[in-house]
Amino acid sequence: ELLKLAPEMYDITVIGAEPHPNYNRILLSPVLAGEKGLDDIILNSRAWYAEHGIVLKTGDPVTSIDRVNRRVQTESGDSIGYDRLLIATGSSPFIIPIPGSQLEGVIGFRDIKDVDTMLETAGRYEHAVVIGGGLLGLEAANGLVKQGMKVKVVHLLDTLMERQLDKPAADLLKVALEKRGLQFLMEAQTAAILGETRVTGVRFTDGSEIPADLVVMAVGIRPNMALAQQADIYCERGIVVSDTLQTFDPSIYA
Repeated sequence: ELLKLAPEMYDITVIGAEPHPNYNRILLSPVLAGEKGLDDIILNSRAWYAEHGIVLKTGDPVTSIDRVNRRVQTESGDSIGYDRLLIATGSSPFIIPIPGSQLEGVIGFRDIKDVDTMLETAGRYEHAVVIGGGLLGLEAANGLVKQGMKVKVVHLLDTLMERQLDKPAADLLKVALEKRGLQFLMEAQTAAILGETRVTGVRFTDGSEIPADLVVMAVGIRPNMALAQQADIYCERGIVVSDTLQTFDPSIYA
């Protein structure tokens, strides 16, 4: 948008934590299902940034914001000055804090790295458990079934996609997905992830257990606001902004 307004006016630097240029997260599901590749979902290539004179720093997240001197520090030690700063750090998958949640093979479904982990696991292992029967969890489960894994979806409630569907519609969806090979454990609460170094199974609050070589948690997201909080930018459930997306520091937007 800035280039459209005044292509010559601004020096733009884009800093990202991931090693890739920007890509469409919505299309991660088709990548997992084998219908698209990473190159198909990249929105702007490195060449595009170079062509437009934008400095792109990938794989080097900002670790602190110095609001007094208007500078950001990156993990690699670079210090970059700004006149205006836009914080667009998105969110992270919520990993349920239960015993075993830190084991290898327990992941969210949020970025290319998660998809790569799922594809690699599907090539070597058999059993996948997806915790969360919302849209994202069902997309992950569908992709993993297409990659040849045996998939069980664990959902806390008795209704799949309860935010979007009523009970009769959810039941129709469940039947359709079961025909595709998905299995469901409804009204099941996860108590622990089992395993020594890598996940081997999942235990529920009723004491029952199922095998698992991969556990995908799709139970919601939390905004990435630690960077803003460290810089004493006002936050509540997320970074608080005005109608023009300005934080309470007039040179910082979010």
